[in-house]
Amino acid sequence: MANLKWKTPRSKTRSRRAANWKLGDVTTVLCSQCHQPKRPHFACPSCGTYKGRQVLKIQEEPAG
Repeated sequence: MANLKWKTPRSKTRSRRAANWKLGDVTTVLCSQCHQPKRPHFACPSCGTYKGRQVLKIQEEPAG
């Protein structure tokens, strides 16, 4: 087995590995009730429904 002549710097190793772990865009789908964008498998923040059921109480913001 060959021996290394120089130790690879930690910054070079981490920089190389970081290229494979870039975060992608957040996936969104349209809510079936109010047709607002929401994340899949999450309750809708606009109307509070999940899989056709009301699971969150959405309070109206007071005017003024």
